[in-house]
Amino acid sequence: MGATKTEHFTSKQNSIATIAKALGHPARVAILEYLMKVDSCICGDIVNELPLAQPTISQHLKELKNAGLIKGNIEGNAICYCVDEKTIARMLQYLEAINQKIEMKKLKCC
Repeated sequence: MGATKTEHFTSKQNSIATIAKALGHPARVAILEYLMKVDSCICGDIVNELPLAQPTISQHLKELKNAGLIKGNIEGNAICYCVDEKTIARMLQYLEAINQKIEMKKLKCC
């Protein structure tokens, strides 16, 4: 297996790639959409919302948390999750910068 050579890229590039990778699975997108829909921290309801086993959902939550897309707070025996607005804003700024560059080049590009 080859090395990813992430050290050759900036921390911003690595961060955006981590976020994009986390969003690359439909279950994770569904989890984010559910967290935004309920507009509060969720402890155990996610398992009831998706057609996936609890260990699978836990793995997806772990990936989303590692990417910084969600936050988790421990309440008793449960971890309650909600969307991390700062990471969403960072990703949105990145996409907006791409969009601005595309708009500027529309007249000059094929």
